[in-house]
Amino acid sequence: MQNIIDTIELLKIILLGVVQGITEWLPISSTGHMILVDEFITLNSSAEFKEMFFVLVQLGSIFAVILLYFNKLNPFSFKKSKEERKDTWMLWFKVAVGSIPVMIVGLALEDYVNEYFYNPWVVAIALISYGIIFIWVENNQTAKHSFMVKTFNELSFRRAFFIGCFQALAIIPGTSRSGSTIIGALLLGTSRFIATEFSFFLSIPVMFGASFLKLISFGFNFTQAELIYLMVGMFVAFIVSVIAIRFLLGFLKRNDFKAFGYYRIALGSLVILYFLFNR
Repeated sequence: MQNIIDTIELLKIILLGVVQGITEWLPISSTGHMILVDEFITLNSSAEFKEMFFVLVQLGSIFAVILLYFNKLNPFSFKKSKEERKDTWMLWFKVAVGSIPVMIVGLALEDYVNEYFYNPWVVAIALISYGIIFIWVENNQTAKHSFMVKTFNELSFRRAFFIGCFQALAIIPGTSRSGSTIIGALLLGTSRFIATEFSFFLSIPVMFGASFLKLISFGFNFTQAELIYLMVGMFVAFIVSVIAIRFLLGFLKRNDFKAFGYYRIALGSLVILYFLFNR
């Protein structure tokens, strides 16, 4: 096994973990940012390891959701009444229904998307397009329905499924899984907090499933260095994700999503300009 840990490579992994932890939950595209960062600080690893790393590092972010929402998502908690445990099970069933579209689309199109869409141009276009949609939704749509769904008990299975259809759009890099899910939930009449938290919960089965498939595809033939890089990246993503989730929930108490829309447009424009002048 390779036993040498490259300090520069480790610093790159830490930076990628920070980027993942921030961007997984803010609706600005974690995969898009990871691809862009890799353009400037390319990992000196095999293409197979990098592809696997970009998926599995997201598990660190998922563990942050499990930690922060453990009580809310735990249907076996003795602290809950029988009715509260029933509500928790119903929430999980809605998450399962909402996860169906992305699992179907992901299995059907993953190889095609990996081959043709994982590049900075697609990321830039997706960043700008969804930035415009975020601003439009906040300026128009949310004012019309006055947030019909304000609790998870009010969230129907039908609405959960269609929110999951929006999540499936995030197979395109730069779209943002949380961003497309939140936009879909807002368009379907949920409050910002329900839209945001449901996007958190939908990430759990999707990311665990994607990570499992990617790990099986890669195999378990890690070098010692690769295993350390992966563990460090996941740990950093976990810590930063806890901070990012708390920031987002606090931010939404006083603001809407338009700031993220403007950020996406600015970043996408910078990416286009960079690659136009550095071809």
